[in-house]
Amino acid sequence: MDRPGVVLRSLRVGGIVLCYAVAFGPRAMGERLLGRQWARGGDRLTSLLISLGPSYIKIGQLLSTRRDLLPERVCEALSRLTDATPPPRRAQLERALGRAYRGQEWPFAEFGWTPVATGSIATVHRAVTLDGRQVAVKVRRPGIDRVMRRDFRLTALAIDAVKRLPMLTSMPIAVMHAQVGEAILRQLDLAAEAAALGELGRNLREFPWIRIPAPLPELSRDEVLVMEFVAGLVRAAPESLSKDARCAAGRRVMSAVYEMLFMDGLVHCDLHPGNLYIDGDGCLVILDAGFVIKLPEQVRASFADFFINLALGNGPLCAEIMIESTAGLAENSDLSGFRAALVELVAESTGTRSSDFNLAKFAGRLFSLQRAYGLFPVPEFAFPLLSLLVVEGIVQGLDPELDFQAEAMPVLRRRNMPRDVS
Repeated sequence: MDRPGVVLRSLRVGGIVLCYAVAFGPRAMGERLLGRQWARGGDRLTSLLISLGPSYIKIGQLLSTRRDLLPERVCEALSRLTDATPPPRRAQLERALGRAYRGQEWPFAEFGWTPVATGSIATVHRAVTLDGRQVAVKVRRPGIDRVMRRDFRLTALAIDAVKRLPMLTSMPIAVMHAQVGEAILRQLDLAAEAAALGELGRNLREFPWIRIPAPLPELSRDEVLVMEFVAGLVRAAPESLSKDARCAAGRRVMSAVYEMLFMDGLVHCDLHPGNLYIDGDGCLVILDAGFVIKLPEQVRASFADFFINLALGNGPLCAEIMIESTAGLAENSDLSGFRAALVELVAESTGTRSSDFNLAKFAGRLFSLQRAYGLFPVPEFAFPLLSLLVVEGIVQGLDPELDFQAEAMPVLRRRNMPRDVS
């Protein structure tokens, strides 16, 4: 383990948080007393996350879609995290690309050193290959892997310190942290992302309104991903679309996510506004396949069974699915109590519109019931829930009347039918 690096990183993180607390804490308290606690809080939180680095920026990007859980001003500020990270210097990029293509012919006839997109882990550049193809070149930020691995180690130490608290003893938070953390660290592997882009494209090829840029494996490297360039993109934001286009986009987003969850099991967990666009033909364009998870078949099947019975209002069967798929039972577990409580929760949630159905609160109540009645949840359920939580905020902005559960039914009906894999 990189102990000196972890210590230095912990000091830096602690120092940054302390500086922000000293600089803005008293002012924030004054604003709270005056009823203006959110006036600048979002800007300060955004600035803090940028200062802390890419691991924390990723968290902020996910939170930016949760306008139902956070104040509007905070979400607007966090949404700027998509483009807020300054790009590396050209000299750094030149060194990184020089290492990637060392001993080989430079593969680009033209290369735009000014990024067309700037992320917390990588920057994206427009280029032209030697044979004339327009491509996007994603270059991993130099040194970013070292910083993110240290952050992961820091959060693991924090989890180890708090997992023995009575309220957390029934939750496998260490396992969940390891799985989610490893998934985030996997975003550093651009070769794996190239493979995920290709598989997502094949899985969703039956949908003419979904476009996923094709990777070019022959030009890609561990630190560089070369893919098809898609021009004329606009973000899938409500203000940029007509009402009909917003409703259509909302349904298409949910159809794509449900196809991943219930049919393919390869799930994009990071469809925030920086990764989801609309092209000039009105097609959804899914970018950045770094945070893509392959669900175990049993998890995919159990999640699909639970969701279809939630949509149908079958609380008793939802309870049985959760019991059968649980990781274990506490000595004092109360399965009868759990069944009754979950039946009540399902009855409250069935058939609600997206403006009324809050997935975050539903998931929170579901996990609370598991803890209260002694059921240990399967950690792999975190990934499909995370995928839905991220897009829920976007879809609620596009079409507040959309029925999440009804939109899932066509995909759920097809999930046991044979597919043409030719």
